[in-house]
Amino acid sequence: MARNNSSRGYLPFLVPGFTLFVLVIGIPFLMSFYVSFTKWSGVGVPKFIGLANYAKAATDPVFWTSFINNILMIFAVTVIPTAIGLFLSVFMFGFASKNFGDRTVAFFRAGYYLPQILPVAIAGIVWGWILSPSDGALNTLLRAAGLDFLAQNWLGDPNTALPSVMGIMVWFQIGYPLVIFMSGLQRVDPQVLEAADVDGARWGHKFVINVYMIRPEILVVVLTSTIYALKLFAQIYVLTRGGPGHATLVPSYFAYQNFFEKTQVGYGSSIAMIMTLIIIVIEVVFIGAQQKVSGEGEY
Repeated sequence: MARNNSSRGYLPFLVPGFTLFVLVIGIPFLMSFYVSFTKWSGVGVPKFIGLANYAKAATDPVFWTSFINNILMIFAVTVIPTAIGLFLSVFMFGFASKNFGDRTVAFFRAGYYLPQILPVAIAGIVWGWILSPSDGALNTLLRAAGLDFLAQNWLGDPNTALPSVMGIMVWFQIGYPLVIFMSGLQRVDPQVLEAADVDGARWGHKFVINVYMIRPEILVVVLTSTIYALKLFAQIYVLTRGGPGHATLVPSYFAYQNFFEKTQVGYGSSIAMIMTLIIIVIEVVFIGAQQKVSGEGEY
């Protein structure tokens, strides 16, 4: 009984956080869920139309184009940075720190992580200058090297816009998995790697061992990065506004267009609800996988 009373003593401290959750997330979510079943321009009384908005999304080629672009963005935000982060973290933790010192490793780790703390607007503007078709740094260097045929309108050509944005997103994201994985490697028992050395294990074998030992961190990175990719908005807004045409359009920006540019608030809400459902399903799957890893004694 005394234990229950002591637990209740913490309840008042939960009230501010719960209140903010209800006001900032709960109420807007419920309102958006209701609006997704209506036809509404943002002014006046919403007209209930049932599942019409969802049926429209199911047959809307622009929505499916944005969805396919989002799938490709997952590779740029999650798959490629996670793979690069794994190799860099194992290399820096196991080789560079021993041969070049912890300060050198800390310097490069901070450099890789820097894009994560830069304001998106500033980073986007800088990349816009770099990729400018006329006097951008990339095209200027290509022309100076006699590679004029490689100079492109990187963000203005439908054939190069999406790959260019994906390349920028890889640059944005590499630092995040790198920092998480290097933190995870610190809990790997050195005796495991020493035993591998005694058995004649090569770098590739030790890399596999390290990856196996930090599976919980890998799951966290993959989950959070995938959710981030599915909600990607700011970089698209700053760099391309979804263009040229629909070449770089993603669902979050497509929902924004319907909300504020086309004043089709109900349809925009339905797109947001579809992406929310997808994110919830992915989160449930990954949390289940993480609990399975935890049950195997990794923590």
